[in-house]
Amino acid sequence: MDMKTISELASFIKGAPTAFHAVEKMGGMLEEEGFEELKEREKWELKPGKGYYVTRNGSSIIAFKAGAKLSDYTFHVTASHSDSPGFKLKENAELDVKKRYTVLNTEGYGGMICSTWFDRPLSVAGRVIVKTDEGLKARLVDLDRDLLMIPSLAIHMDRSVNDGHKFNKQVDMLPLFAGEEKAPGAVKELVAKELEAKAEDIYGMDLFLYNRMAPAVWGSDNEFFSCPQLDDLECAFASLKGFLSGGNERNVNVFACFDNEEVGSGTKQGAGSTFLYDVLWRVNLALGKDEEDFLRAVAGSFMLSCDNAHAVHPNYKEKTDATNCVYMNEGIVVKSHAGQKYTSDALSIAVMKAICEKAGVPLQFFANRSDEAGGSTLGNIAMSQVSMNAVDIGLPQLAMHSAYETCGVKDAGYLIRAAESFYKSHISAAGDGTFHIE
Repeated sequence: MDMKTISELASFIKGAPTAFHAVEKMGGMLEEEGFEELKEREKWELKPGKGYYVTRNGSSIIAFKAGAKLSDYTFHVTASHSDSPGFKLKENAELDVKKRYTVLNTEGYGGMICSTWFDRPLSVAGRVIVKTDEGLKARLVDLDRDLLMIPSLAIHMDRSVNDGHKFNKQVDMLPLFAGEEKAPGAVKELVAKELEAKAEDIYGMDLFLYNRMAPAVWGSDNEFFSCPQLDDLECAFASLKGFLSGGNERNVNVFACFDNEEVGSGTKQGAGSTFLYDVLWRVNLALGKDEEDFLRAVAGSFMLSCDNAHAVHPNYKEKTDATNCVYMNEGIVVKSHAGQKYTSDALSIAVMKAICEKAGVPLQFFANRSDEAGGSTLGNIAMSQVSMNAVDIGLPQLAMHSAYETCGVKDAGYLIRAAESFYKSHISAAGDGTFHIE
């Protein structure tokens, strides 16, 4: 088992309590490998063989490296997402309760399993906009201590709690902040102290609750790994590692990680935005290519849409398809859906099989039960802006959208190897149903 990879993944996720922090961590990993940050507002001058990255909103990131032999180039793209379901603080967060408690006013972000947020230490992290002499500046903050908790109601006051409970996010999910009445702005004062700034200089805050529980390796043979935000930081981390170790002189290799997948991807930094198209088009222009070159390149290109998949649950095995079900530690998952919630088709699945064969990585296949509605992901959404051949893949996990999720210790390593194989290959669609993989 690759415990070194799991240790690195645990460190990565622990340092990424929000999408903003995840993107900062990814930018740091890229810079350690010599990548240079670009700004969307500046003119791009690129050199083949050198790596670059650009962020949007501080919560989405795209990195790329162009080979030196681009006469018939294609884009090789992996796409994942940086956000996870949770709770966001409202602007005026402090709520007094009988002058004995202060709770914080929150709203749900994405489709979380509410029950998993009770009775565990929580804290607050995110992005803050601070007024400075140079203008308004974005800064990241993590209060990094056991600060909050959402206490359960005692069973004596709700005898039916184990018979099923519908949670009201405005009533049931407000975290306890203090054992006294706190004045409005108390959270802002804590944030200002952490940033060594004045509270009156904080002009905006995007703050989220996060689970403080430490990552854990467990099981009779240490075969399982649990932590917050595996969906989708496990795929983001693994595909980035593969991107950094792979390369082909005939490719423009691209790593993309988008925000807001959990709420539909329809933001300026989501997969449904122009972010990917804008970056690919600007790369094409900066490398001296024209529109015809770009359209030909995109038509021959390939994307791995990377978002985690549902493993068979030991207590609810009937919830998964009889023959297209997957297990932790048994390889990368290819996801298919007749209603086109996933991008996978016979052609793209065949390419993924070839990639995994080259990497020596096992492959599994997932489909939803036909009588159950399944989820969707960012692949098809991204394709609405820039269309290329794509396959939806992921890593098998349990408790998706819980505050504490579980995966297998082997699977992140499988994706790193497969992504490296993908980026080292030169894949081109001929346009007649034929793929060339070199």
